[in-house]
Amino acid sequence: MNLTDQVIFLLAILLLVGIITTRFSTRFGVPSLILYIGVGMFLNNFIYFDDASLAKLGAMMALVVILFEGGMQTRWNDVRPVLIPSISLATIGVLLTSLVIGCLAKYILGVSWLEGLLFGSIVGSTDAAAVFAVLGDKNIKSRLKTTLEAESGSNDPMAVFLTISVIQLIQIPDMDFIGVIFSFFWQMGFGVVMGVSMGKLAVWSINKINFDSSGLYPIFTLGFAAFTYGSTALLQGSGILAVYVAGLVVGNSDLTFRQPILRFHEGFAWMSQILLFTLLGLLVFPSELIQVTWQGVVIAVLLIFVARPIAVFISTIKMGYSLKDKILVSWSGLRGAVPVVLATYPMVAAIENSQLIFNVVFFVVLISALVQGSTISYLAKILGLTAGEKVTPAHILELVSMGKTNIEIMEIIIEEESNALNQEVQNLDLPKDVLIAAIIRNHRVITPYGGTKILLGDILYVMVHKTKHESIKKVFLSNKDPKNRSKYR
Repeated sequence: MNLTDQVIFLLAILLLVGIITTRFSTRFGVPSLILYIGVGMFLNNFIYFDDASLAKLGAMMALVVILFEGGMQTRWNDVRPVLIPSISLATIGVLLTSLVIGCLAKYILGVSWLEGLLFGSIVGSTDAAAVFAVLGDKNIKSRLKTTLEAESGSNDPMAVFLTISVIQLIQIPDMDFIGVIFSFFWQMGFGVVMGVSMGKLAVWSINKINFDSSGLYPIFTLGFAAFTYGSTALLQGSGILAVYVAGLVVGNSDLTFRQPILRFHEGFAWMSQILLFTLLGLLVFPSELIQVTWQGVVIAVLLIFVARPIAVFISTIKMGYSLKDKILVSWSGLRGAVPVVLATYPMVAAIENSQLIFNVVFFVVLISALVQGSTISYLAKILGLTAGEKVTPAHILELVSMGKTNIEIMEIIIEEESNALNQEVQNLDLPKDVLIAAIIRNHRVITPYGGTKILLGDILYVMVHKTKHESIKKVFLSNKDPKNRSKYR
């Protein structure tokens, strides 16, 4: 068997085992990322892998997919009210966490001040991949969940900036601090501008270009995500911030063939998570983790119970969060792939004690994901911060052939403010040639007719020409907020 065959065979095993482990994750309440990492560590007994540069490349490619999909699934109407606290957590919160843990790590790990601050910078941010994976099926109140997702999607650039800056300071002690500050604002500002611009360009292109196959639209969107990251990074901006913002713009816009695009990216993000965490697991040698057990446990405890709460309570002062809210936000500061990826930066830069830093970071991530990730929903229930029953469409209805017909299916969830609530189908002011193909009610498919009444919680699949989106939304959504897409997918 040649190398190519071996690589394909290995990837197949990783995917199949990773998908199967999600079943055990749901059953035992263990975050799936822990199981993926465990699979990677188990395979490490048979496959020797220690290429930090290759792991960094693969991890960044996976993060682009995960961040873009996370942005697409984030509702702007939910993000807007928590934008300021999310930005505060993503900047001030990361800085405070990095400083506190950096000072503690200097003494616990017995390293220099700069190496301690480097460690703090690496674990300073929460991880988007971990947060999206763990919170995705948790029914936590919308404001808190959106805050955590927006923070995790936007705080990685701060951690990357701090990590790279400290590494440069170690290598170049007389570094220009004014240049560093300017670089920070350029990366953040340019990242946002590129994200918004590329997101709008992606939406315009998707809606204007008619492909022969509907399957090309998701691939086209994925290409835009990669192009957004690459072009922004080449111009010295924050590529990961840009790709998240681009996903936010795309996900909150009217799209041709919206359902296939969302479904594709959801599945591809799952695949990326599986490969990402398994790859990072391959990079770890269990025997080396044992040697840093007590340091990892002590730092993880201090991070969870000291550094993160300090950062949350200070960065959300007078922002409308109750004590219970802050406790849950503090506990939900999951560490995941990004800290492990950042831990490869010192290894690539050949920083002294880089292997020690990597091993302790990995240990901290394991404890954070296992302890915090598996108890978030329980803590939310204890604090009374869970929402009502979550409406999640469990069915998918798509046209087999949509190529040049310009016909697609919109998925609409009927909520209390819907204009169509308690209306009969025959009384709806539907445009010509628009058809309600099916209604999902209580997990049952209902074939609609003229006298069918539309009820609260119904999921409607409407067959419509792509030029009639706005007229359809006026029929089914609220007059108070016609741009509200919380019921439209």
